[in-house]
Amino acid sequence: MSQRGSVLSRATSAFGRRGGIIRVGENAWRSVKAERLAFLIDAARYYQVLDESLRRAEREILIVGWDFDPDICLRPDLPDSPTLGTILESLVDANPLLQVRILVWAMGPIYSGKSLKLFRRSGWPQHPRIELRFDGRHPIRGSHHQKMVSIDDRIAFLGGIDLTARRWDDDRHLPDNPLRVTPKGEAYEPVHDMQAMLSGPAAIGVGDLIRLRWRGAVGPIEAPGLAAPDAVEAADIWPDSIKPDLTDCRVAIARTEPDGPDHDGHQESISLLKDALKAARKHVYIEAQYLASFGIADIIARHLENPEGPEILIVVSRISHGFIEKIMMGNNRDRLIRQLKRRDPYDRFRVMYSVVPKAGGGEQEVLVHSKLVVVDDVFLRIGSSNLNNRSEGLDTEADIAVEAVSETHRQAITALRDRLLAEHLDVTPEAVSRSIAETGSLLDGVEAVNHNLRGLRHFDVDVAKGAVDPIPGTAIVDPHRPFRPVKAVLTGMSQLARKLRTAVF
Repeated sequence: MSQRGSVLSRATSAFGRRGGIIRVGENAWRSVKAERLAFLIDAARYYQVLDESLRRAEREILIVGWDFDPDICLRPDLPDSPTLGTILESLVDANPLLQVRILVWAMGPIYSGKSLKLFRRSGWPQHPRIELRFDGRHPIRGSHHQKMVSIDDRIAFLGGIDLTARRWDDDRHLPDNPLRVTPKGEAYEPVHDMQAMLSGPAAIGVGDLIRLRWRGAVGPIEAPGLAAPDAVEAADIWPDSIKPDLTDCRVAIARTEPDGPDHDGHQESISLLKDALKAARKHVYIEAQYLASFGIADIIARHLENPEGPEILIVVSRISHGFIEKIMMGNNRDRLIRQLKRRDPYDRFRVMYSVVPKAGGGEQEVLVHSKLVVVDDVFLRIGSSNLNNRSEGLDTEADIAVEAVSETHRQAITALRDRLLAEHLDVTPEAVSRSIAETGSLLDGVEAVNHNLRGLRHFDVDVAKGAVDPIPGTAIVDPHRPFRPVKAVLTGMSQLARKLRTAVF
């Protein structure tokens, strides 16, 4: 066992902490029972299960997202597979009671450039029971970033995967996969992501959150008219092909909603994340598209400076798309890593990215788009929130979290972490579990099996030289809170007026 391995033995019992991390009303909106909860890794799996589930809808399908493209194919692995738009149209054609409602961030199709056709009068949809609306009720530069689907309030999906182009990939993440193309036939890089699938009251909770978002953007809608409780219970639409990872567990739903001129916002997601990280004792495993929150970095740094602190492993994207993303997110990521490396005297911090081998030699990076946090095998968070400033209070986000209260829960959380690491490392989950157990260390356990052509690579950041503070202008490009210029001007004028009165009298 390595010296770092003592971290595992030092930790308190998984269920021995005083109080829990999740607290409804403080860092969570609701805590609800999930009859079944499954973790769907990568969009190929999610889209396959979604395809099965959509076809079982009876009354209502609700979809909200950063973007939406009806021309994507949920099952490109099947010949003559219909597009998502065709599936939805065929479902409402076949069922006169079915209503489909889709809410898309108003700037999503423009920002992504993938689904501008949604704005055409002659485009999709044409069916009267498919309602497509655009959510423009956001502060300046804010976005709707939640990714959720609700089917009859019986099954819900929540995570990091939008129903749009450049999201589909399977767990092989081949550098050249002929199935991984946009509706226009354009190839794109491998992408790793995940989505949670829920049933029971937890699915109703996600449906309620979607309806709240719809009400804020469009107007109120009612829950589907499935009045008889025994009828709802009898009509089980959970696909037989999906074995749940957890059953009868509590799931917390946490939100991020910006402050408005006539309402207070919600910052439950960032509060939940901070509380979970502060509670870490053994190790933290994170998958993130961005690593640019210096507030989160400060919590991590305090752990690293503590000789009894946990190990931290973060798998993050090195790929950056767009000028601003490269300049701001990429450079702030490097500065943040440099700062944490300098504050890691006990060598308990790693930031890595995922690669697969190219056929002719060399490596292809996998874009990590997932937003996952696992703390001590007893806390799990999945959702849409990135580790950047805007996800803390500017964008609209949704996350779920599970806190273990039994050994079964702990094993499920550990199993998900090991499945994810196994995919990155091209080994079996059992090999990951065994290596971590044998070394007594998350970091050493990963390094011990990180010897394949497909694997995890360390970020090459010059620790000795370079800045460690956020790039000037970060508060403008990646703000924590909404910027309201009119309110700022009025507040400034009011403050000036008070100073003048004080000076006169």
